[in-house]
Amino acid sequence: MMKILLQLVLFVFPWWIRRRILNSVFRYQIHPSAKIGFSIILAEKLIMKERSQIGAFTFCKKISLLHLNNAAKIGSLNYITGYPTTLKDSFSHIVDRKCELIINEHTAITSRHFIDCTAGVYLGKYTTFAGIRSQILTHSIDLKYCRQDAEPVHIGNYCFVGSGCILLKGSVLPDYSVLGAASMLNKAYSDTGYLYGGVPAKKISEISVKEHLYFSRQNGYVK
Repeated sequence: MMKILLQLVLFVFPWWIRRRILNSVFRYQIHPSAKIGFSIILAEKLIMKERSQIGAFTFCKKISLLHLNNAAKIGSLNYITGYPTTLKDSFSHIVDRKCELIINEHTAITSRHFIDCTAGVYLGKYTTFAGIRSQILTHSIDLKYCRQDAEPVHIGNYCFVGSGCILLKGSVLPDYSVLGAASMLNKAYSDTGYLYGGVPAKKISEISVKEHLYFSRQNGYVK
């Protein structure tokens, strides 16, 4: 609670002062060119590289690491959470579980998404987690063994995830792939350059990657 109150108080200061205090008091690593809007970030460790951004009214708690690489962006009104590895009453059967969100360069998470990082969420380069109201869920109940279970979720390079999608534990969206709006991804795919969609998501059609500028752009944010 004290960390939340302190960050709320810091909102009255200009960003350059807030950044210095966050780096010194919370031991965060925020580059001078990076910026956080009016958001509460309670990750144990925060790394923000050059020109990375977090928008307004995003709330992040109970994760070990939030890492934004160069020009990575998290938009507004997102909720990012997890189950800390320091707590041993659940997930004790999983070796080396990491509760983290890693966003590679020029990748964007837009607005109003829910991201559960209990087993780690990893987004590749030049990817767009687009639209609104998508969910990433890295944990669920294992009915066979009657316990909580968790697996990481991976989204590859130059991917596009449409609005209202659900990505379940252990799912993988390969490089140069599109996940259609309102789809549910529940398995690890490996074939690159495809449109995946449906409930559950299946491989629908091949994408002519060389004919679409999205898959060769050098600027992550599409205007």
